[in-house]
Amino acid sequence: MYVGLAALLALSALVLLGTTAVTVAPSVAGGGLTGSIIGLLDQLLLVLPIVELLYTVHVSFREHVLTVPPFLLVALIAAVRRILVLTAEARTTAQARPDAFRETIVELALLTVMALSLVVCLYLLRARDVATPAAAERR
Repeated sequence: MYVGLAALLALSALVLLGTTAVTVAPSVAGGGLTGSIIGLLDQLLLVLPIVELLYTVHVSFREHVLTVPPFLLVALIAAVRRILVLTAEARTTAQARPDAFRETIVELALLTVMALSLVVCLYLLRARDVATPAAAERR
């Protein structure tokens, strides 16, 4: 099951990279990359959580146990990805719909709180692992 999941995740990442390349190639050839840079950023940053999930599956397969930190890291990458894309889109969103700017700010605030919470969770888990003698023996 882990091997099948890893194969699907790897295939998803490759297909996403290929699709992004096919989409961006005409923009680069036509000199209009600046108009599609946000979409490129969004697609490329989507590959990161997929690769991190692939690593998580690999670790789970190797150790025969699900560990929390890789999943928290995937969530953190997803939150940061969304923050970057929202920030990049903020200007065009505000120009298109001035009332949407407030929604964007609220979403950015919530994502920031979530990202900081995930960082604190990762820090606490690592501090617990260092303080636990059994964790030192596993490494």
